[in-house]
Amino acid sequence: MGLRTILFCCVLCITQYGIAQHSAYKEAFPDKITFRLALQTTSNNFTLRDKITRNKTEFIPNDKSYLGLSVLFRFLEIDFGYAPNFLSENKDNGDSKLITFNIRTFFGQYMQTLDIYKQKGFFIRTQDLTLPIDDLKTFKIGGTSSYIFNPDFSFRAIGFQNEWQKESVGSFIPSISYYYTKFKLEDPIIENQLEHSFKLAVGPGYYYNWVFDENYLISAGATGGLGFNLSKSQGETSLTGLAQLIFRLTGGYNSETFFSGVNINTQLLTHTSADNLILDDSISFLEFYVGYRFDAPKKWINKADEISRKFGID
Repeated sequence: MGLRTILFCCVLCITQYGIAQHSAYKEAFPDKITFRLALQTTSNNFTLRDKITRNKTEFIPNDKSYLGLSVLFRFLEIDFGYAPNFLSENKDNGDSKLITFNIRTFFGQYMQTLDIYKQKGFFIRTQDLTLPIDDLKTFKIGGTSSYIFNPDFSFRAIGFQNEWQKESVGSFIPSISYYYTKFKLEDPIIENQLEHSFKLAVGPGYYYNWVFDENYLISAGATGGLGFNLSKSQGETSLTGLAQLIFRLTGGYNSETFFSGVNINTQLLTHTSADNLILDDSISFLEFYVGYRFDAPKKWINKADEISRKFGID
């Protein structure tokens, strides 16, 4: 597909920093600039399962891998990303498209995520065949609001890598998730199809950071939730129950300057439709990253302190 820029954003991430945080459990880096280079693969898959026959139909987006570069200082983050065609997953994908946008912000012990997925180009797979569907498009926007009960637990250490978890610790993290999804098929032969859905789930979660020899970390956790799905398709509206499962696994190395690691994150939203079909809506994310921190110029630090005082951002 050639070189294609699939993500460019400049985001003001409102995060709580204040003065440098040094404690027995974690350390922040408010006066350092963080560079982060990552190889990422992400997609939003859909699976229809028949409750009676147990047959399933999978809608699998064409694989895309992309390179991402992030520059982070205090509450300012700049992200660049593109999907180069020299990666094997990006070859022979025709007119397929993938645009993703993901941010995570912190307000004290509250954590907010925002996710956007725009996809075009799928394969439909059943027990008997696999066919490309070039004109199938999906769009998803939503996020999760969470509260981290234990202030010593650092989610930034496994997300942004702008904190360093120095002692093993866990936290109860309840969440509420909400997503809007549009599923659109434009085909010259069959009738065009359009479906809208809104999903909401609430549930508990627990995450734990294991620290080994101070510099090595393994983090794992999960969130389970229940809620509802409201769908509208072909002029008909349906309301059904919804179950949610989120799983996250992270491993890496951290120090004052250099860090590296791998992130695995999977979210499954499943509900039953009015015609005895079960729809699995899954979001998967895999990332390998390396990064480096260095001291920010004094002018940058003074300006960041000024903005923090003016707008009340620590």
